[in-house]
Amino acid sequence: MLNQYFSIKTLKVNFSILLFLFFYISCKQEPNKALTSNSVWDKMDTIVASVKEPTFNDKVFNIIDFGAIADRETYNTEAFAKAINNCTNSGGGTVFVPKGKYITGAIHLENNVNLHLEEGAEILFSTNPKDYYPLVATSYEGVELMNYSPLIYANNKTNVAVTGKGILNGQASNENWWAWCGKEVYGWEKGSPMQRDSLNLPRLMKMGDDGVPLKDRVFGDNHFLRPNFIEFYECKNVMLKGVKIINAPFWIIHPFKSNNVIVDGVTVESHGPNNDGCDPEYSKNVIIKNCTFNTGDDCIAIKAGRDGDGRRVAIKTENIVVQNCKMIDGHGGVVIGSEMSAGVSNVFVENCTMDSPELDRAIRIKTNSRRGGTVDGVYVRNIEIGQVKEAVLKVNMHYATYTNQTGEFIPKIRNILLENVKVKNGGSFGILANGYEESPIENITFRNVKIDKVDEAFSLKHVKNLKLIDTYINGSLMQSPD
Repeated sequence: MLNQYFSIKTLKVNFSILLFLFFYISCKQEPNKALTSNSVWDKMDTIVASVKEPTFNDKVFNIIDFGAIADRETYNTEAFAKAINNCTNSGGGTVFVPKGKYITGAIHLENNVNLHLEEGAEILFSTNPKDYYPLVATSYEGVELMNYSPLIYANNKTNVAVTGKGILNGQASNENWWAWCGKEVYGWEKGSPMQRDSLNLPRLMKMGDDGVPLKDRVFGDNHFLRPNFIEFYECKNVMLKGVKIINAPFWIIHPFKSNNVIVDGVTVESHGPNNDGCDPEYSKNVIIKNCTFNTGDDCIAIKAGRDGDGRRVAIKTENIVVQNCKMIDGHGGVVIGSEMSAGVSNVFVENCTMDSPELDRAIRIKTNSRRGGTVDGVYVRNIEIGQVKEAVLKVNMHYATYTNQTGEFIPKIRNILLENVKVKNGGSFGILANGYEESPIENITFRNVKIDKVDEAFSLKHVKNLKLIDTYINGSLMQSPD
């Protein structure tokens, strides 16, 4: 009886041990399983699959039928408006721009309209600021305002597109628009008005921080804040495909508070001030693919509002996918900031090439303690970099522009991955990163990265958890810091 008791007791103990081991192993394995099935690249594929091209009726509205004349002299603003209004009122379709050169003021898109440029068509936008009245709700460097209409504008529309093989020419130059930035290299002359005068951009920034209602932030004439080129403002199901964009006054492609956006096969060539190629802001599910960017500022700059205005709006920019793009000149290839106060997450970059002696960085995150906000999740793979000036990866929490940029809103930056990246000439640094002691930059991983030539492998300040896996710099296998 005693032996039987011990046998049963032993069996119970062994069963308990087995049960414990089963749950222990299950708990230990589950995170690995989750990581495999829900990896960052699986997440990217899910985002891409969810974003569909807008569809349009078969009806075609030729702008010639509405009075457009392609003689480079006749203003066609009214003809574009008539064609677009007839198109949307008929249930949607294509507004067709045949080959030729058409002068116009602002073009405002409507629901279910595809503005399509035939190969050989060129739309030349007026350089007269009066042609961008009435003022509209828009944004300037991350702060909302009433300002000149963007050259192409859609406000609160669904199913809109600009497509084709034609050219959109903003006609900006040192004689038109650019000088307003206040830099002599862009045509500004000492004593001339500019955006940085106290009643212009500084006043707007103060309004943003003070929470002044949008209707009272009225600018336009005599405030020298240049219009965006193409802006989708609070839109859904948007596409920009195939066109070439040149000579922009300011930011070039600006999805703002928009959802489900495709930018496909677009070529941007514009070397003016603040000529970012594409600036998704407060937007979600944006696919930028098969594009070429040759710009005077960042090629792609992912934004989320400036300072107090960004915290007021509080719409995070997320699910941004960049695929198969070519970056030539620019301050950065793919950039986040500096306007990112509402936060940015889930940025994916793959299969891109970046190469120019005038490309400063490949991947860049820039912010400061006035911006605040969180950047969480920047994932980069299969990138070929010929040459950059300063760094392959630059992460700067102390970015400064205009005036003192220190404040009480310490930003957070975490989870940056670069894998399968080949660099011929990385410039000054492989990684240039500067965080805060109280808010270090967390979790940078380089996996299978090869940088053939760079002055210094790293310059790191307040970086936590840097992992280097199969990473070679200047021919040497790099070890992760302890």
